[in-house]
Amino acid sequence: MGGNERGAQEAQWLKWRGIADLYHAYFTGLILTVVTRRGTADAAEFVFRVFRRQQQERFLPGLEKLGLSHLPPAVAAAQYHYLSNWIGGVHVEYMFETDRKAWIRYPPPRWIWKGTAICGVPGEVSRAMLRGWHANNGVALGNARLGFVCTKQSVDGQDGLEGYYCEYDHALEPDQRLVFARHLEAPMFDSATAPALPVANWPKPRLEKAYRNYAMEYVRTAAPVMVQLFGPEDAGYLLHLTGRLIGMQLFDEVARSFSMGRGTAGDFAVFLRAVFDSQDDVADGGESGGAFEIRQQTWKRTGIADRALAEAAAGKGVPQLRHGICTDGGAGHGAAIRSGRCRLPAASHRKVDRHAIVRRSGAQFLDGTRHRRRFRGFPARGVRRAG
Repeated sequence: MGGNERGAQEAQWLKWRGIADLYHAYFTGLILTVVTRRGTADAAEFVFRVFRRQQQERFLPGLEKLGLSHLPPAVAAAQYHYLSNWIGGVHVEYMFETDRKAWIRYPPPRWIWKGTAICGVPGEVSRAMLRGWHANNGVALGNARLGFVCTKQSVDGQDGLEGYYCEYDHALEPDQRLVFARHLEAPMFDSATAPALPVANWPKPRLEKAYRNYAMEYVRTAAPVMVQLFGPEDAGYLLHLTGRLIGMQLFDEVARSFSMGRGTAGDFAVFLRAVFDSQDDVADGGESGGAFEIRQQTWKRTGIADRALAEAAAGKGVPQLRHGICTDGGAGHGAAIRSGRCRLPAASHRKVDRHAIVRRSGAQFLDGTRHRRRFRGFPARGVRRAG
C-alpha cells in the first residue's frame, strides 16, 4: 500500500472514530435524559431492556465470531465480555480462576459513563445493565447453573465494576442469576495471560469498522426500546431533546475528526455529507433556491425492522444528532434538519447569532430574524408533522 492510500485509509478511520464518539455520547445522553426527566425506575427499566435486547441479539453469534464457543460456560462468557468490549474501545480485564469461575473487571474510567456523566448514574441503573446482560448469559447458553456475582460497582464509589461468572452445582432461580458479594476482591489482571484476538481474522480495517459499529449498535437498539417502553410521543421528546443536546455539544469535536470546522453553508453541507458517508448511509442533495439541501436515503446502522418503530424512532431520534450539529455548526446559516433532511440557507450579509431556538413554526434566531423550515420527509406515525 502506497503512502497516499495509507493516508486516505487512516483519515477514514479517524472519521469512523468521530462517528463512534458521536453515537457513544448519544447513548450515554439518552440514559441520563431518562434519569433526569422520568426518574431512576424508568431509567433502570430502559437500560435493562436495551442490554437484554443486545444480549439476545449479539451474545451467541459473538461467541462464534470470537471463537469462544468451545470453552466452558463461565470462561466463554467472561472472555466474550473481555474481547467484544476491547474491540469497541472499552477497557475490560479478564482473570481466569477455574473452568467454572472467571472474573471480569471494568476499571475506571468507565466507557459508558464517560467523564462527569458517572456522577448522574444511580446504582439501580448500573445494576439493570447486569440484570439485562450478565445475568442472562447462562440462559442463552442453555445452562441453568451459570450466574454472575457482582463484587463492585463504580457508580457506588468503588474502584470499578467487577464480578465473576460462576457455574454452580445446582440450577438457579431467576433471582439467583445475579447476586452481590461486596466483600470479595478480584485477582490482579495479567495481560500476558489474557486472551487475544486472532490477528489473521481481525485485521486493522475490520477492527476500526467494528469500533465504529460498537457505539452505533447501542443507539440502534435504544431507539426502538424507548418507543416500546414510553410510547412514540414521550419517546420522541426524549430522543429529540437528547439528539439536539449531543449534536450541539459535539459539533467541534466531530468536525475535527473530519479535518473540518466552521465555515460557510456550503462547507457545512460537505461536512454533513461526509458524516452520512462515514456511517455507511446514502445521501444526496445540492443547492437550490439559494439553499443547500441534504437528503438522507438510508439508515443502515440505525435500521429497525418494524416499520412503525422505525418511523417513530428514526423520525424523532437519530436525525436530531444532525439537528443539533446543524443548530451549532450551521446556525449562522439557519440550518435545520427533519426526517433525514437538512436544509442550509445560503449565508446572508446579516450577522445571525449561532445559538438558535428552533420552534415548530420555524427557526427564531436571537437577533429576531426568522427562517421558515421546509421539510418533505415522513413524519413519525402518530406524531404531527412540524413546520
